[in-house]
Amino acid sequence: MTEKARIRLVDLTTAFDGEVVLDNINLEIKDREFLTLLGPSGCGKTTTLRIIAGFLKPDSGDVFFDNERINEVPPNKRAVNTVFQKYALFTHMNVFENVAFGLRIRKTPEAEIRKRVTDALALAELSGYDKRRVHQLSGGQQQRVAIARAIVNRPKVLLLDEPLGALDLKLRKEMQRELKKIQRTAGITFVYVTHDQEEALTMSDRVVVMNRGKILQIGSPVDIYNEPRCAFVADFIGESNIFSGVMPRDKLVTFAEQDFTCLDGGFAANEEVDVVIRPEDIDVTAPGDGAVSGTVKSIIFMGVHYEITVVGDTGEEWQIHSTDPQTVGDRVGLTLTPDDIHIMHKPASPEEEPVDYDADEEDEDDDD
Repeated sequence: MTEKARIRLVDLTTAFDGEVVLDNINLEIKDREFLTLLGPSGCGKTTTLRIIAGFLKPDSGDVFFDNERINEVPPNKRAVNTVFQKYALFTHMNVFENVAFGLRIRKTPEAEIRKRVTDALALAELSGYDKRRVHQLSGGQQQRVAIARAIVNRPKVLLLDEPLGALDLKLRKEMQRELKKIQRTAGITFVYVTHDQEEALTMSDRVVVMNRGKILQIGSPVDIYNEPRCAFVADFIGESNIFSGVMPRDKLVTFAEQDFTCLDGGFAANEEVDVVIRPEDIDVTAPGDGAVSGTVKSIIFMGVHYEITVVGDTGEEWQIHSTDPQTVGDRVGLTLTPDDIHIMHKPASPEEEPVDYDADEEDEDDDD
């Protein structure tokens, strides 16, 4: 039996000022799953969220909620709530009244308001904070209030647009765990938008990787990380060494001027390919012992590992994550196993090309 699709996006296309922001998007979001839309600034993830919420209408295509087309349904009539990066809490109200606001607008009976707000605060681990003012709360607590205010209305889907973006790193990690716990306990479908790869991998049941208005890959965090389908996904989801190579035949690839055994097949004879190797999969050995020899160019201590750059004898640069320190100028060997080498077709379109990080450092904008 297949899982129920809570939301279906069918052939969605949207353009702003003549520039295509969503290009024929098709996506099914399952009931009670935690799904993350992940990609760089301008990829279309926030536009997708706003279309689901009803704040934007697609130029073409359809949005279905429980198999009912809702393109013309206004935001306040949809069974969804949205939590934004800016929580928009009412500073003149205490925590209880902030959470109760939507219920009071609906003229919900007072006894039910009290019960539902109390339950929502407990779920968000804010019991006892009901009389606090917003300015008396930490950033993480304010974020919990915003979530409690959303779930108290009992939406079938909760949309979260970069809700942790304003928090410091330690608090972000704490809230990632809390959000996943809330989602599981409440049994609500979460659709989460972020450009933070670690955040997506930590919380999601499935990740949707987007670039330039297109969906490039959908899968579990493990599948997305271990089996990227194109150079963009490989480069965006964690760090990667990406080399140009040739497949003389299945399970044999040539790059760095030598042959390596791999596990991939289904390529044409002598097809030009991209070779992807994760930095943590490379073992540093004594010079001459590895498949590749080179010289250490730089080393940076990152706390849990060292980031080491090695220039191979044939000129290519290797990025390596290792717990063993090296010294700049040292000669080293690099060891790979067939399982460490991932082969993919060359990009068929611009959105599949590796990430241009310089272009992605700008702030998020409305076309995101």
